[in-house]
Amino acid sequence: MKKPVKQLLLVLALLFGIHLAGAQTLIPLYSFTGGNDGNNPIAGLVQASDGNLYGTAPDGGTNGYGTVFRITTSGTLTPLYSFTGGYDGADPRGVLIQASDGNLYGTTEDGGTNDDGVVFRITTNGVLTPLYSFTGGHDGSDPRGGLVQANDGNLYGTTSDGGTNFNGTVFRITTNGIFKTLYSFTGGHDGTFPESTLVQAGDGKLYGTAYQGGISNGIAGYGALFRITTNGILTPLYSFTNGTDGADPVAGLTQASDGNLYGTTEIGGTNSYGAIFRITTNGIFTRLYSFTDGHDGAYPLATLVQAYDGNLYGTAYEGGTNGYGTIFRITTGGTFTSPYSFADGHDGANPFAGLAQAGNGNLYGTALGGGTNAEGTVFEFTLPVAAPLLSILLNGHQSVLFWPSSANNYVLQSTTNLVSPNWVVITNTAPITSITVTNSSPAQYFRLANP
Repeated sequence: MKKPVKQLLLVLALLFGIHLAGAQTLIPLYSFTGGNDGNNPIAGLVQASDGNLYGTAPDGGTNGYGTVFRITTSGTLTPLYSFTGGYDGADPRGVLIQASDGNLYGTTEDGGTNDDGVVFRITTNGVLTPLYSFTGGHDGSDPRGGLVQANDGNLYGTTSDGGTNFNGTVFRITTNGIFKTLYSFTGGHDGTFPESTLVQAGDGKLYGTAYQGGISNGIAGYGALFRITTNGILTPLYSFTNGTDGADPVAGLTQASDGNLYGTTEIGGTNSYGAIFRITTNGIFTRLYSFTDGHDGAYPLATLVQAYDGNLYGTAYEGGTNGYGTIFRITTGGTFTSPYSFADGHDGANPFAGLAQAGNGNLYGTALGGGTNAEGTVFEFTLPVAAPLLSILLNGHQSVLFWPSSANNYVLQSTTNLVSPNWVVITNTAPITSITVTNSSPAQYFRLANP
């Protein structure tokens, strides 16, 4: 009865053993002109089901109040809509979302009937419909974050001002525009002035950040993290102290594959240049990294994204080799690297927004400044490609491992302990395309690696 168990362990090991290889490169895709296309993008991008990327610019366009645009992964940009500053809104700052009906939804900080911001719907062909105009009263005003579609089909968001206490709100809106205020921030433990997009975690609850407020040692804190149900029951999770933990979280939270939430603070941390943190859904907080304003960057403002390699990627607004911001990578355990520094050239400068991973595996983002016209850019950041997969054929007490001939630059490695960094080279793959191994105990783990 033991042999099938050993074989199963080997199968799992083979499926697990994917190694990433190759260099990471930034490719400038588009430089904004400040004309019909817009300028100085603050929000990130979203890839829609048609394969194109969609985004917003808060300025420029035909009327000077911002735009919605579409861009292909190869860099062909098409302006879709220019805001008028009237009923349709003005100054879009939040990332778009594609809802289950195929339409894109977003917010503008200004404009609308009362000049307090708008929730809008836009088709991928550019037909825009205003859904709701904020009044600055109980419903809130000045939404700066994007929307999230929860598993109940409704859209949820925050406003940075307004509400019963003029400290911001959490709201719900249907795709047909039926609006409800769920919560008004008090400026106490719950925080004040939320600017970020919410995230729905696996437990069905929404999690977010408040830029200021919270209570630390009995006095006003420097931002807060909270949990809220889709019915509006809010629970404060953590208050920042402006110490080593960080301060002023502008960005939203991301739930990683380990179930924990990850985020950034604009300032604070050990060196006062911002921090990266992890928090459980029950409020257990851990600071993972403090920025130094060196090669790593400074002042992270963007929501993190977990890429297919399991790492979290983000942007820092300033710092880096040239002082114009960085793209950084951090593991869920806190190992930090900064693979790219912006140069204020064709690549852009001062990235404000987070990155989006497209179907081709690469990350796409926007830079607030830089580019050919100093009006901001759209860029592609390539990730290492996955090595060719190993296949397995079980044959009694032995297993045959084989791989495609395209893997001729790799080596086959093995270990019996995934925690250990030491992998033993079994063979060079060229010109070999298969090898027979004996099933043994403990289980062996295999991978193809690019030496």
